[in-house]
Amino acid sequence: MTMQKREAKMISHVSPRVGLSPAHRIAADLESYLGDPMDDAAGPFSYKSIVEAEERDLLPAGAVETVRAWGFPEYLVPLHLGGRLATLEELFFVTRGISRRSLTVAVMYGSGLLAVNPVWLWGDNRQQKTVADGVLNGDLACFGVSEADHGSDVMANEARAESSEEDSLVLTGTKWPVGNATRGRFVTTYVKTGSKDFSLVLVDKNDLDPSTWSVLPPVRTVGLRGHDLSGVSFDNAQVSRDAIIGRPGTGLVQTLKALQITRTAIAALSIGTMDAVVRIGMEYTRERTLYGGDIYQIPIIREHMVKAHLDLLIAECMAIPVARALTVAPGRLSLWSSIVKYFVPVQGEEVVASIGAVLAARGYLREGVAHGVFQKLQRDHAIASIFEGTTHVNLANVASQLPFLVEDQPDSGSAEELLDELFCWTRTPPEWKPDGRLLQLSNEGHDEIGRRYETTVETLLSAARVFAAPEVADDLARIVTKISELRAELHAGVRANPEDTTSAAALRRAKRYCELHAMISCMLTWIHNHDRFGGAFADGAWLVLCLEHLLERAQPDTGLSERHLPALEEVMFRCYDERRWFSLSMLADGEGPGSLISDLDG
Repeated sequence: MTMQKREAKMISHVSPRVGLSPAHRIAADLESYLGDPMDDAAGPFSYKSIVEAEERDLLPAGAVETVRAWGFPEYLVPLHLGGRLATLEELFFVTRGISRRSLTVAVMYGSGLLAVNPVWLWGDNRQQKTVADGVLNGDLACFGVSEADHGSDVMANEARAESSEEDSLVLTGTKWPVGNATRGRFVTTYVKTGSKDFSLVLVDKNDLDPSTWSVLPPVRTVGLRGHDLSGVSFDNAQVSRDAIIGRPGTGLVQTLKALQITRTAIAALSIGTMDAVVRIGMEYTRERTLYGGDIYQIPIIREHMVKAHLDLLIAECMAIPVARALTVAPGRLSLWSSIVKYFVPVQGEEVVASIGAVLAARGYLREGVAHGVFQKLQRDHAIASIFEGTTHVNLANVASQLPFLVEDQPDSGSAEELLDELFCWTRTPPEWKPDGRLLQLSNEGHDEIGRRYETTVETLLSAARVFAAPEVADDLARIVTKISELRAELHAGVRANPEDTTSAAALRRAKRYCELHAMISCMLTWIHNHDRFGGAFADGAWLVLCLEHLLERAQPDTGLSERHLPALEEVMFRCYDERRWFSLSMLADGEGPGSLISDLDG
């Protein structure tokens, strides 16, 4: 089936009532194309095929061909270069869909995205056309930054590119470990081009003398078996001088900026994983019987399942606006991408651990429930907190900006419109026109999400009194009081220690800032969508539960309001029964992007 015919089929089956953005429709098409992973007959993306290939350290036969046939490589290439990458939100949703089946395949293309983004952001016309044509033809790319002896200390890297008499560059050095290093055609390589200068050089293996480069043996890993993790070594390899991407000497800045995009996209890996393990947990709790009933009725099991579902909803509230920010407010990604990169993978780890407790011994097996895929998802997802800066690296980035974020600043008159563009799910973000100059190394104290807290709370409580259920409005008022106290305590702590941005205490303050960001993101998601979605979404019970669950991080005795749980559980079970994504959209009168699977069947 051609992409055009599939798109026409997709649009005809997605409810127009809610008027969701194209990202949801594209994801719906992918879901229909790949099939239900719980179905053994779903081909290379069934859990059966995935686990069988995992046992041989391979990708499922036909998996790469399947995603290529659907057109996934096109979502790595911007529209103006012949691809279909219009917004990061679209790529985010597609990546989520692949990740709930195979993180290994998602990471393969994620590594490629990191490699090609510098070309889209700073490359010249020749570089962009060469890479775009290659990627659209199925070629992979890799980003050669790390070195065995230096890790994240990129200023200590030794690989170098020196000028030759033939007016070319000569590359010498080894990059390791590198995703796609063996299979990739293009190597975006971070090298020294001066005593203190580093540049990114676009290396096309097809243009190199075979005697001047080699790949290193595959690295054995705990998870992501079948992924090409290896290295590449250059020995006086000659490339043209115009292989440098952008201005010479700007490689460090380019790398730090490019990471902001993939840090955001990594949240899709975690949300896809959460969806997968919650679904596995739901199946197990409904089919496993003990003490005369299914085990979901056991209070602690029920709590695990409900809180795991809430974590997924919270992650959506946080990650989708930041994905939109690439084309709406790219200058804010230096902060927001680090917040999402820290918080959502940590949530994912907690959800995986929680479902592991539900499955108990079954979660440890390489067979049985969902063909034993849980243990693979558990091992694979562990990489999410390591890629693109570890948990501590991203918290450190947030901590370094905190003193500026708590300073008083006048409210921007355009902030409300910006927040609506970020948080309204029915608005389509503008097209991405890559320009590295729009990305910044620091937010310089700007954070419309966090700084407008008082206005957000006022709007929330006012709207809740009109649109939400009465008990919800009362509960929100109670919860917001506690959140305000936490926020005031944090700001006081930062102001009392403005020079301390590197200690363990500073990282704890950064962690609290991220938690508050999550709470505010949930509030803003309700504020900017309740009048469009209606139904259980507008009632707001889900918001109370999400905020209570987030408050538990600072106040473990908070607990969840029992009176709001049945409505949430009804949606949880409906999503499972109808084979739909676990998503906030399913609270919108039961319609919307949650119908990503069943609406397209047949």
